[in-house]
Amino acid sequence: MIKPLKIGILGAANIAKQFTDAVGDSQHVTVVAVASRDAAKANEFAALHKVATAHASYEALLADQNVECIYIPLPNSMHAAWAVKAANAGKHVLCEKPLALNLAEAEAMFAAARKNSVMLLEAFPYYFQPQTGVMMNLIASGAIGAVRSVSASFGFTLPPPGIGSSANGTNIRLKPDLGGGSLNDAGAYPLSLIRLAMGCKPIRVLAHPSMDAASGVDIAMMATLFYADGRMAQMSCAMNVANERHAVIMGTKGTLETEYINHAGVPLPSQMRIRRGTGFNLPFEHVQSPCGIATGSGFRFCAEAFAQKIRDRDFAAMQVAEQYSLDNAQVLDALARSAKSGQIVNLD
Repeated sequence: MIKPLKIGILGAANIAKQFTDAVGDSQHVTVVAVASRDAAKANEFAALHKVATAHASYEALLADQNVECIYIPLPNSMHAAWAVKAANAGKHVLCEKPLALNLAEAEAMFAAARKNSVMLLEAFPYYFQPQTGVMMNLIASGAIGAVRSVSASFGFTLPPPGIGSSANGTNIRLKPDLGGGSLNDAGAYPLSLIRLAMGCKPIRVLAHPSMDAASGVDIAMMATLFYADGRMAQMSCAMNVANERHAVIMGTKGTLETEYINHAGVPLPSQMRIRRGTGFNLPFEHVQSPCGIATGSGFRFCAEAFAQKIRDRDFAAMQVAEQYSLDNAQVLDALARSAKSGQIVNLD
């Protein structure tokens, strides 16, 4: 029998509800508690999603001895502080992306995890889709030759007022003090895909933001990433376009295209295809994961994979994940500075 990892959720936002429902019938993880600074909201969440314990403060959740792991779906600006507090309370931490707003925050979070011998993972649901494993295997096998460039994008339309909004009715993605903006909220995804496919971080970046005058956040952004070996990649993110998530990985012997979505088959399958060869007249082949294209919720895949690493005490694997997150945080940090200055920013 597998002993499920007992998870406590720090906050009762919409994404927390999605996460709880996604892992509801898992044998590997179980949500045992939820916390909100509003006791009524915590109780309502617990009753609606069949969570045993509701706490009226975040601190009470961290002190709950029945909780082994904290899931953090808080606004971006709150990730670092509460991840450190959770680690200091002896809890493993599964933190929504972006892990942090800058490299210094990310380093402090991992330092706290190491100090307390707990694990910290940045929650990119698409990472754990079988399709992503197939993509990485194709790249590693040389199916498209050496990767020379990646173009990755993620865009969506902001939800109606009231959904994902703060107390004053403003969407948290439009609040600079909460780490809002397209770069933090959407850009973290294509940047992480670029890091996976390119195999390393860039040495300098140049950002081109489109600013929202009313809120002061970047409503959209495009960026170029420059690598030490002369390769380049392009990233685009936006909060004012139709929903889309797409990447093209260009190699010396072929091309790979993927949607890299979080929840494949919910409600639509995720598409991936490959062109083997350099000619324009060569057809694309559609690629399916071993489980089929429609594979389910990335929240569940992610949580269950994390639970397995915790059970195995696989700190070596977590060190690999840590480096990816540190690289992503450094690139986000550099792009934010480039967006303000209009200049190329070196990661060093």
